[in-house]
Amino acid sequence: MEEFRRGYARLCAAPQGDVLRRLREPPAPASRARLDLAALGLSLDTCGALGRLLPGAAPFAEVALGDCGLSEEGAKLLLHGLCSNTTVKTLDLKGNNLRTMGAEALGKLLRQNKSIRSLILEWNSLGVWEEGFSFFCQGLGANTVLQRLDLRNNQINHQGAGELAMALKQNASLQELDLRWNNIGLLGGRALLNCLHSNKTLKRLELAGNNVPSDILKAVEQAMNHNQDRQTILDETQNRTYILTKEVLSLKDEKTKQFLDLMDTIDKQREEIARSGRMSAARASQLQEALDEQHSIMNSLRAKLQMTEAALALSEQKVHNLGELLNATKQEQTSMAERHFTELQQQKQEGADREGKLLRDLSAASDKNLLLRNQVDELEKKCKVQQDQLFQVKQDLTNTTAELKLRAVQAEERLEMEKKRFKQSLEDMESLRLKEVDHMAQHIEASERSMQDRIQRLEAIRIALEEELSRVKAAALTERGQAEEELIKVRNQARLEEQQRLEHLEEKLRLMTESRDEAQNCCLKQKQMVAEAQAKANQLSLHADGLRRRLEELQQDLNSKEEEKVTEVNKVKVELQEQIGHLQAERTAQEGLREKIAALERQLKALSSNHREALLDKESEISMLLEKLRMKEADISRMREEEAQRASFLQNAIMAYVQGSPLGTHGSRK
Repeated sequence: MEEFRRGYARLCAAPQGDVLRRLREPPAPASRARLDLAALGLSLDTCGALGRLLPGAAPFAEVALGDCGLSEEGAKLLLHGLCSNTTVKTLDLKGNNLRTMGAEALGKLLRQNKSIRSLILEWNSLGVWEEGFSFFCQGLGANTVLQRLDLRNNQINHQGAGELAMALKQNASLQELDLRWNNIGLLGGRALLNCLHSNKTLKRLELAGNNVPSDILKAVEQAMNHNQDRQTILDETQNRTYILTKEVLSLKDEKTKQFLDLMDTIDKQREEIARSGRMSAARASQLQEALDEQHSIMNSLRAKLQMTEAALALSEQKVHNLGELLNATKQEQTSMAERHFTELQQQKQEGADREGKLLRDLSAASDKNLLLRNQVDELEKKCKVQQDQLFQVKQDLTNTTAELKLRAVQAEERLEMEKKRFKQSLEDMESLRLKEVDHMAQHIEASERSMQDRIQRLEAIRIALEEELSRVKAAALTERGQAEEELIKVRNQARLEEQQRLEHLEEKLRLMTESRDEAQNCCLKQKQMVAEAQAKANQLSLHADGLRRRLEELQQDLNSKEEEKVTEVNKVKVELQEQIGHLQAERTAQEGLREKIAALERQLKALSSNHREALLDKESEISMLLEKLRMKEADISRMREEEAQRASFLQNAIMAYVQGSPLGTHGSRK
């Protein structure tokens, strides 16, 4: 605020003390973003300085300039500065007597500004000049952000109301419009009512104090209620769609997370299987190396045995037991080698079978994952289609309900109008008939007795009528003078009302002259009137019979129209029931789809749990295989030790035999 005050003092050639004091005052905590210069009387220099300061980064969300006595040029400078402002949300310009230039500047402001939400223009004169107000209405039609507009006491006539109606047809953001205490009249009210058929965003329209008929006010109120209901329905549908999209996105995220977790587990299992395969291959290679070593050992042993057989060929008898022992050892070794070989072959076959089974399980799991992905995609598509269908059905339901309401209201209005018209016509006919019958009866009874009195009364009536005629002429002259004075304010409306009044007065004058002529001729026609009265009585009785028949026909028409109304209402009810049945069927279908989705999700969970159990079983089988491999390695190592012990025993026995033989003793002696 201090920076704004310094800028004002710098830009203004003659700064006003009241403005400086108001800008120097510390703002209230609730109005830190408010520029309040109401009732200060701003000069042209002050308006120019403020207009140059407001386009910048002015820290104000609300500007109050009410009752400032702004001139046309000052208002133009201020509003020109606000055209490029982006922070002001509320603008108060009440009580400044804005006219043509002010209305044009306001129209330009509404065209260019994109931040003002509320505009207060109470107690101005925007409607005095039609061109300026039409420019203002064009700006209002092009505006897309204004939500509240106050135009009370702005001398807006029915032409201005027509311009406003054209602007409201184009505007799609205004929600509140206050037009109280103007001169809109019947034509302006009808124009505003007609524009409400195309404007669906206006929620509040005030027309009190504008000489607008009550039926138009009721229709406007019904339209406002309809717009409010429509807005609430739109808000509810938007909230529901937002919630549904949130839920769908959360479901998508959960599904993607589950799928990614499943893929991670599958990758881990694949890595573990590959690692176990590598380990089993390494262990198989180690077992093959051990078998090769045993084969080499067996070959060396066979060579040694052949050498021993050649050396022991001379002493077969002594070595017979040893030969038997050697044969037994050979048989045992061959049997053990064959057994080891068969076991290794079985282990290899089992490992290959298990690897193939694991590969088949992995391929089946991948196929199931692909199927689950396709099912998830199909379910998402079906959900989207169902959401679109639900949104379309809701739109159709709202449109049909609105049309049905409008038809019902129009039918009720037409029916009420017809009833009122028939009742009024019947009452008027009955009253006229009764009056004429009473008048003719009294006239027939008193015509012979009061001829002279009637002549005197007719003379008095003539004098009174002449006096009343003079008074009516004087009243007409005074009313004409008043109408000429009011013609400056309301041109076309006053002209129409004056024409109606003049026609009414002329009709009165014509009736009075005719009554005077009739009174003069009545003295000459009293004798004829008795016979004519009797004939008229007969005619009236005939006319009464005709009226009774007409009344019965009207009653029949009324009954037929009521029956038509009942049939139309029943048709509407049947259509509504059919639509409700369709909606319920669609709802049940949607519930079935939801149950299917839940069943598919349960199937997916069951499949994932089965897959996890299968993976756990595979891991347990792998651990069992590893345990078996460890046991086999332990057996092989034990067999190696036993073979080494047997070989050492055999070598010691051979060495002992060689040393105990005669060849060995002979060699030792040498």
